[in-house]
Amino acid sequence: MKILVLNASPKGANSTTVHTALYLQALHPEHQFTFLPVGQRIKSYEKDFAPVRAALVEAELVLFCYPVYTFIAPYQLHRLMELIKADGVDLTGKFASQITTSKHFYDVTAHRYVEENCCDLGMKVIRGLSADMEDLLTQQGQKDARMFFDQLIFSCAHGPFVTPPVKAPAVEKPSYRPSLPDSPKTQGKDVVIVTNCAREDENLAAMIADFRAALPCKSRVVNLREFAFDGGCLGCFGCAITGKCVYKDGFDDFLRNTIQTADGFVYAFTISDHYTHSSFKCFDDRQFCNGHRTVTHGKPIAYLISGPYRYESNLRMIVEGRAEVGGNYLCGVATDEADTRAELRSLADNLSFAMEHSLTRPANFYGVGGMKIFRDLIYVMQGLMKADHKFYKAHGIYDFPQKQHARIWQMRLAGALLAVPSLQRKAKGKMTEAMIGPYQKVVDSARERREKV
Repeated sequence: MKILVLNASPKGANSTTVHTALYLQALHPEHQFTFLPVGQRIKSYEKDFAPVRAALVEAELVLFCYPVYTFIAPYQLHRLMELIKADGVDLTGKFASQITTSKHFYDVTAHRYVEENCCDLGMKVIRGLSADMEDLLTQQGQKDARMFFDQLIFSCAHGPFVTPPVKAPAVEKPSYRPSLPDSPKTQGKDVVIVTNCAREDENLAAMIADFRAALPCKSRVVNLREFAFDGGCLGCFGCAITGKCVYKDGFDDFLRNTIQTADGFVYAFTISDHYTHSSFKCFDDRQFCNGHRTVTHGKPIAYLISGPYRYESNLRMIVEGRAEVGGNYLCGVATDEADTRAELRSLADNLSFAMEHSLTRPANFYGVGGMKIFRDLIYVMQGLMKADHKFYKAHGIYDFPQKQHARIWQMRLAGALLAVPSLQRKAKGKMTEAMIGPYQKVVDSARERREKV
């Protein structure tokens, strides 16, 4: 089989991920492997797409190889998807799969992003391999890679294939014009609206205008298309110790002094390719100059999204997951799918209320699970990621369960006592009463406070 490996890592041949594909190539000389360093050469392919087009036409199986960057694929792969679709090369019926390496931090949303775009292209998509960064160095990881490839080749002949996502019905997008009256600016808060709104994107521009009119505080717009990015994140870890990016385009200062100083954040974009234009993904990835530090923790965020958001389940997970992991209060998402003006007013009110009252909510699985992965990663890599390690220590993120000595001994004692048959009989039916006792005290205390008032 003719297999095209699209190496979307910006590190090119030095990519950890692509070595899994190289390992499989070494084991299977009966298959013809072709490697293209699309991540490293994305700028050149923007000028001349012909080499990629020729390789795609020749391939029977396209294997996307990339590291997971900030919930999805790297900016370079986002840009590649745009180039493939813009070129119009026919990939209908070709097989597609993927290999990623990460610490399993939202690898599921990265895989779904690639799957959804491959389904758009009419490809037969086969579930990929999501490996830990160090899996290939272990016998089990090598076995997993071999089994993945065996299953991949078998599935090319027999299936199953990934079910295409539900598409929005083919209806004309409603035209939206700004019309909300400007509210008095009574609140001394600073809201930054980060967008990649293009000139022709009238709906999104109108949504931003009406949202700003509805806000009871001043706001400012930062358009990412106007920032001269030197390129996407290189994954070089040059910023791990100093916090300074190796690029000299000034993005790290721009991020910290122009955006992160705000009291509230609004992200505004139009859906394309199941996310948005790659300029926003470049912004996402380049924020790695902050490492894994939740530097905007406690600040509320909101989204203005133009497009069929209700049909983009993976995007909805990313939006919620970002807020949860970052410790940001998600005020909501306003779209242009229904009653846009009402949604914009409501969202402006919610953001204002959240800023005024410093609202928080406990993290759900997206936030708790994501931060536990980061917690363990930074603890192990503290010698390299010194700024992250210092931040995690200062903010109590190292909440390892083995530190809960009192709780552990309490559970051991309870287990030892309940192992005695006579105590088991006495405790029967009373366990739940004992468990809720402390909670009842909290409720009683609240009643007492209320009665005193």
